[in-house]
Amino acid sequence: MDWLNLKARLLAEGSIRLSGVEAPPYISSSAAGPGAGGSGSVFFSNGEGRVRLSLDPGSRIELVHLGAGKAVLYMEGQEIEGYLEPVALHCPRQAYLTLSGGCVYRCRYCEVPAINSARKTPEQIEAMVESVADRIDAISLTSGVLYDLQEEEDYVLEVVRRLKKFEIPLGVSIFPGINTAEKLSAGGVAEVKFNIEAATVKIFAGMCPDLDRDLVWKALQTAVPLFGRGHVFSNLIIGLGETDEEAEQCIRALCERGVIPVLRPLNPAGELKTWKRPSAKRLLRLFTIHGQALKDSGLDPGSAVSMCVSCTGCDLGPGRDAPL
Repeated sequence: MDWLNLKARLLAEGSIRLSGVEAPPYISSSAAGPGAGGSGSVFFSNGEGRVRLSLDPGSRIELVHLGAGKAVLYMEGQEIEGYLEPVALHCPRQAYLTLSGGCVYRCRYCEVPAINSARKTPEQIEAMVESVADRIDAISLTSGVLYDLQEEEDYVLEVVRRLKKFEIPLGVSIFPGINTAEKLSAGGVAEVKFNIEAATVKIFAGMCPDLDRDLVWKALQTAVPLFGRGHVFSNLIIGLGETDEEAEQCIRALCERGVIPVLRPLNPAGELKTWKRPSAKRLLRLFTIHGQALKDSGLDPGSAVSMCVSCTGCDLGPGRDAPL
């Protein structure tokens, strides 16, 4: 099975059961994004790409750790040899940190409000990055909104200021206010991700009733001249009820503005726990559409240095999992 099809099937399943030699250096936990609040995850690679898979003892797919990272994946009667990638903070080669673990907003697909973990102080963040600085290529920050947008932005900017001393490329993904892009650029941030989340206005309103989608679009448009085409990103969740045609329209609208979309398969969580993940076939269809839209707009995901576009563990990544 080629890598692209294997990864699509693994993303559609979403989890594995891990057995064999204990693997603490390879297990990651999340306070945000797919798998927030779960039992952890691992990053599996066969040398062609990587995929992040949640740990679930009831999963139909088994991953046997043979020791020292070497692993064998047992799936649909096949044995696929590969290895587990060691994580720095949350993912391989990055310090990817959630700053505020709680959020005042209540997006229906998100577990963060239910987890409501404590906010890390700037001093704690600095110490965490210091502990892995010799084995990372990027620092990536994301955050809930603990009190309000302005207070969160001020807090994130203070963290950014403290982390500049490491001279490591820094990416930031937060819900933007009116001048967020300008402030992050002035603070020395290399890349930003402002998430449009849903393919249509109607779906967004149903999933994130307290948020302003127009504010995200404005922030994205402002960000592209500041950070450069291909260094501004936006999550588009696949599986919220959108059609392929609606997804394509949103993908192309982002690409035409110089923004790289991140097609994030729905992780059934929050109020959507009973929903299904998108199928491998659908992920592959949209991967083709995504890749063509990037190519038509002259965007190269391979130039990204931080966050999800650089990692690709949770998504199919055109230009990384397969050539554009």
